[in-house]
Amino acid sequence: MELRQADTVPDTTAATTPSDTATRRSPGEDARPGAESPERAALAEEQARVSAMYDRLDVLRAHTEEQLSAAHLQDRSGYAALVEREDRSYAQARRRAQLGSVEEGLCFGRIDLAAGDGGDEEPETLYVGRIGLRDADHETILVDWRAPAARPFYAATPGDPAGLTRRRHLRVRRRRVVGLDDEVFDPDRLTETDRRQLVGEAALLASLRRGRTGRMGDIVATIQSEQDRVIRAGLSGALVVQGGPGTGKTVAALHRAAYLLYTYRRVLERRGVLVVGPNPAFLRYIGDVLPSLGETDVVMRTVGTLVPGVEAHRHDPHATARVKGSTRMVDLVRAAVRDRQRTPTEAFGDVDLRVETDTGVLTVPGAECGRVLSAARGSRRAHNAARTYVVNALLTELARAEATLLSRPVDEEDLPFHGRRLWQEDPVRAAIDALWPPLTPQGLLEELFSDPEALERVGARAGLDPDERAALVRARGSAWTVEDVPLLDEAAELLGRDGSADRARERREAAERAQEERYAQGVLEATGLSEVRVWDGSKLIEGAALAERHRDSGPDLTTADRAGADREWTYGHVIVDEAQELSPMAWRAVMRRVPTRSLTVVGDVAQTGNTMGTRSWLDALEPYVREKVHVERLRVNYRTPAPIMAVAADVLREAAPREEPPESVREEGDPPRAVRFEGPWAVELPALVAEETEAIGEGRVAVITGDRDVDGVAAALPEAGRAGRGGDDRPVVVLTATEAKGLEFDAVVVVEPDVLLEQPCGANDLYVALTRATRRLTVAHTRELPRVLKRLA
Repeated sequence: MELRQADTVPDTTAATTPSDTATRRSPGEDARPGAESPERAALAEEQARVSAMYDRLDVLRAHTEEQLSAAHLQDRSGYAALVEREDRSYAQARRRAQLGSVEEGLCFGRIDLAAGDGGDEEPETLYVGRIGLRDADHETILVDWRAPAARPFYAATPGDPAGLTRRRHLRVRRRRVVGLDDEVFDPDRLTETDRRQLVGEAALLASLRRGRTGRMGDIVATIQSEQDRVIRAGLSGALVVQGGPGTGKTVAALHRAAYLLYTYRRVLERRGVLVVGPNPAFLRYIGDVLPSLGETDVVMRTVGTLVPGVEAHRHDPHATARVKGSTRMVDLVRAAVRDRQRTPTEAFGDVDLRVETDTGVLTVPGAECGRVLSAARGSRRAHNAARTYVVNALLTELARAEATLLSRPVDEEDLPFHGRRLWQEDPVRAAIDALWPPLTPQGLLEELFSDPEALERVGARAGLDPDERAALVRARGSAWTVEDVPLLDEAAELLGRDGSADRARERREAAERAQEERYAQGVLEATGLSEVRVWDGSKLIEGAALAERHRDSGPDLTTADRAGADREWTYGHVIVDEAQELSPMAWRAVMRRVPTRSLTVVGDVAQTGNTMGTRSWLDALEPYVREKVHVERLRVNYRTPAPIMAVAADVLREAAPREEPPESVREEGDPPRAVRFEGPWAVELPALVAEETEAIGEGRVAVITGDRDVDGVAAALPEAGRAGRGGDDRPVVVLTATEAKGLEFDAVVVVEPDVLLEQPCGANDLYVALTRATRRLTVAHTRELPRVLKRLA
């Protein structure tokens, strides 16, 4: 069965070691005091297997070190022995590097293959990891993910399980198995022990399959069919996965990533896959679960970290976010760049460019400066790329002015030389920088947003009204927000790079290589190897080859390493989760990274909390993808109990009247309730939260409230964690609706629902808050319940 988790971080991820107590019981788990939970038994079993793999890895590492040392001590008399020593050392060094690179993520999966129908064959279990390993008896204990035997781990889906009964994902940190996630394709073929030890959503779905009515079997079949269509959809175009809470959107997207990486490996391994998630917690989750083909081809980012070197997790207030999310910001950034390209009059209040140098005052007529600036703008080059032309042209004119001042004949061929000399004088640099300065995206926006006068001038050119311009003003040195990052990306695109630093580095590296090759050639000549030839007459080894072999270029960079550090990298495929939160400016940043327009877009327009977020998938995507937008809908909710979903459905009719609530599979759980506080909630809330914590036993409680009250609620619950501020994994955590998005909890307490409804996307935010619970929902209020919650009255 191709289902592992719901939309989000499951409670099972709270289990960081086999001895942790904050784990969720699977259906049928023995709850007797002192009984070992099935999950812990499964963790212990897998830990024994993984420990054996690491023991074998240590043995191989020690053996490789011995072989490398022996190679270094090998006899070097004669050229044949020297070459043999070099080759042997090189091979052992590469093997050592390979064994050293797999410490983290050595093993990440297990597949259980079904026995033959005739019963002649025994069921087979294979473990999948980053390399292949054999034990001392030459029996396979770990299969390399690239081997044909590992293919079902990536390719199996509900519609085509590829002979598997179960697929298990292992989360291993520092040689400890800290979490498991099962997917069951054929529970009837599992042993009773394996069935008891199912972990994650597989346990729930296996119990549904064994449900008492035929309807349960039909629902499970529907889930399988829905997700299989999503996973196996083609690579081209934009696939939208629209689904309500608990429908497994993220599960489908993650498995689609693994399926695409395996099926279209040749297409994707060179360019990689970008996964854009809603928050760091989501990225930590998929970093554990998604095998990522050895973690070499997938880059994981939030919108706030799309630009290398920028880490933004804080959001702007709604009014500011609304302005920054609009595509009018393209005009604002363009106007800000244009504002820094100044004539002498704008820069110095003088018609002409006058520069005081060691020679005297050099003057370039304003008309000539205007011609240079107009030519640079007309070249359609990015600002910093065009700066090279501006600098060279103005230096030439200053050199011409110097020749005139000195009554020296003007030699056109010598002008560039004199211009380079003038460039060393600080006044010359300062004058040219004032007309066409080198700009960085961070510097451009920092100066713009912290200068009300410049923002007034530039904002008016971009068509922003006074209130919108005022919303953008902030103090110099303020931290970047998530909404700033698409603007930084836009600025980087308009500014570009002048390339001079890159060209200088390339010249320096080329000179260093030439020096190394000359030295290597000298070594060959001194040893007599330079004239040794092999059977076809070619030289045994060239100086360049010997230098390359010994050049230490550092560790090899993976596709993910190179792509993650390069803002201009373009990917073979992009997956966006919680995509309804992307503003038009954020969509521009994402689309810039996938010119092929091969995307998987996952979200629920009913949960949009961003005032500039997506309300229609076609409206958001068709400007980029045109007619290649395909929407798949997931309609079955296997996470949220039906009584809780009924309350949320009332809110949904106000939040998104055209959207149908997903059909809940589960009926169990306590009835949702409303609790009215007679006094201030700050006084009565701690007792209510303690009651919820006791009611669920092992598990987690979320206290969700409006943006206005979240700090007060956190102060009333000092032992609770706060999203992004430490303590995210505590039994109780305080969140806003935005912070709760994509997460799930055993119990949820929604504080003051009317405060949530007062927010710009209030009904959507309340819908998100109500649908985070898997067992218990309590709405706490001091005033009358909102009309949309009348079912709880």
